[in-house]
Amino acid sequence: MDYVVPSEVVSDALNAAAKKASLSAHDMLIRGALAGVFLGYATSLVFVALSQGLPALVGAIIFPVGFVMLVLLGFELATGNFALLPAALMDQRITRGAMLRNWAWVYIGNLIGSVLYALLFYLAITSFGANNGAALGDQLRQVAERKTLAFAALGMSGWGTAFIKAVLCNWMVTVGTMLAFASRSTIGKIAAMWLPITIFFAHGYEHSIVNMFVIPAGMFLGAHVSMGQWWWWNQIPVTLGNMLAGALFTGIALWYTYARKQEYVTRPSKARSSVAVAAGD
Repeated sequence: MDYVVPSEVVSDALNAAAKKASLSAHDMLIRGALAGVFLGYATSLVFVALSQGLPALVGAIIFPVGFVMLVLLGFELATGNFALLPAALMDQRITRGAMLRNWAWVYIGNLIGSVLYALLFYLAITSFGANNGAALGDQLRQVAERKTLAFAALGMSGWGTAFIKAVLCNWMVTVGTMLAFASRSTIGKIAAMWLPITIFFAHGYEHSIVNMFVIPAGMFLGAHVSMGQWWWWNQIPVTLGNMLAGALFTGIALWYTYARKQEYVTRPSKARSSVAVAAGD
């Protein structure tokens, strides 16, 4: 059977996180940019489906194609790394500096790839600006404004709403990241990852890397959104919410229950005492 038990899932995830932390800056940028492009492709696919009158749930079902492809190719996605690297930090496999270095370079790479795809998508559907993008353009303009101006209209309650939606989003996204280790077969990995990604997208929660495509694409197409509105009312609160959920609710939570406790129980009492002292228990 190709099923991997949770304790081994966490162990494999820790090994992967250590490798990610050791990547060179240019590898993180390239792999991050490609991940941004692939998520952009998946998101624009959803808009194509919706523009043809299909239900929103269909969009949620097809969106995970981008996540699956980038994971199988070993690309770097900041939202997934928000879970993997804090667990490795808690396990003392990487340093805080290495974690922040990875987050920064991958986030920049994701931004570059997402905005690049947004520009290319704009040029494709408008024939280099000759038209307004028709139904696809209308949808992207509306979504870009809804993800920024609608939050701005609520003031700090809107900022908080974006933050909470980001927490709920990346809780599921990072479960998908962990479930990539739950099978030894490719088809098993795909099926496992598909489930939580569909859940988050169907709820309309906020994903910082998806928004790096959606909002700039809407801006290219004429959405009345400024750079400051994009970042203050969406990108910043959404990124922070994604970080919190990934690090605390997935990465550290799974490490604590499957890696730390198992190690604590199976070590001899003398070693167990030293672990407790080191952990501050």
